[in-house]
Amino acid sequence: MGHLTRHKEEVYRALAERLNKNPVGAPVNEFLMAILHRLYTESEAELASKFPLLPMPLEKIAGITGVDPEELKKILSNMADKGLVLDLPRRDGIYYMLAPMVVGFFEYTFMRTGQDLEMKELAELFEKYFHSQGVAEEIFGSSTKMFRSLVYESLLPAAVETEVLTYERASGIIRGAGFGALSLCACRHKASHLGKACGAPVEDVCTSLGNAARWLVSRGFAREATVDEMLRVLEKTEKLGLVHLGDNVLSNPTFICHCCGCCCGVLRAINESGVASVLPSNFIPEVDEEACSGCGTCAERCHIHAIRMVPGGNGAEVPVVNKELCIGCGVCAAGCPTEALIMSRRSVLLPSPPKDKKEQLLAIAGEKGRV
Repeated sequence: MGHLTRHKEEVYRALAERLNKNPVGAPVNEFLMAILHRLYTESEAELASKFPLLPMPLEKIAGITGVDPEELKKILSNMADKGLVLDLPRRDGIYYMLAPMVVGFFEYTFMRTGQDLEMKELAELFEKYFHSQGVAEEIFGSSTKMFRSLVYESLLPAAVETEVLTYERASGIIRGAGFGALSLCACRHKASHLGKACGAPVEDVCTSLGNAARWLVSRGFAREATVDEMLRVLEKTEKLGLVHLGDNVLSNPTFICHCCGCCCGVLRAINESGVASVLPSNFIPEVDEEACSGCGTCAERCHIHAIRMVPGGNGAEVPVVNKELCIGCGVCAAGCPTEALIMSRRSVLLPSPPKDKKEQLLAIAGEKGRV
């Protein structure tokens, strides 16, 4: 029995080490091990531990793992139903890849309801894991970011309207995606199991796009949504003062999240670990002190505490924006009752996003010495 137990632990340890080899890794600790034990059967863990780093067709994975192709196909389909494997249609067939931690099986686990998993226990384990030493830095700390802020379009100054690029407009990204889906917000769903839900929407709010949306729909993680439905979510979440975070790529972005600083793992990495997890937009709020009433609404609305109120020239308090921290989302300006905050172009524009997901992940892997 001791030998079998030791072998089982070795299988799950090998899986953890394989996941940590991804461009966006997953540092191995006791909480990760506990999560993997709950999400993967032992046979799935052993198979996954042997998965190649690049997407490959069934026949090649069968050769690598030594599993009969017909049996392998069934196992991989079951794993895809749990969000542990991605089965991706390509011109020459289906390619399979092991789902990373983020963006990956964390989200897919909490995009589901009505399953056999003990969700409260998993929520507690993921919460402890994401707050473990070095985890936020590993997942979000690369120079190339997975997430970027999308400014509220209604706040764009007329003077720069024609200069705003398509990839800077959430509405343009949605219209150009070709296919879209809506799902549960994984972060707020997790928070609800911890008794920490903030009241922002959980259902039908996480926006997925393109082939990623098609995959989520095919596996039951999301429902197909029209362009109008996704634009209404954009409008609704702006009225609620949520932050739009998009996939940091130019071509074929896969998601737009509508985030809060209390539940969102990306924004919490800024607030709780000091990790610069988001590429800011090319806009920054500028304060018109004469128009400012000193109410402090902007500071209260900022999800990452980038605004503080200080005494102004006339004795009343005025907001000061930490431009190094600000991600240029526009939540503060949208809530200003006197329109004293104006979103202006940054004096130095930030680099364009990576061309596509492949370029993004290669850049992250290169920055970590994994290429």
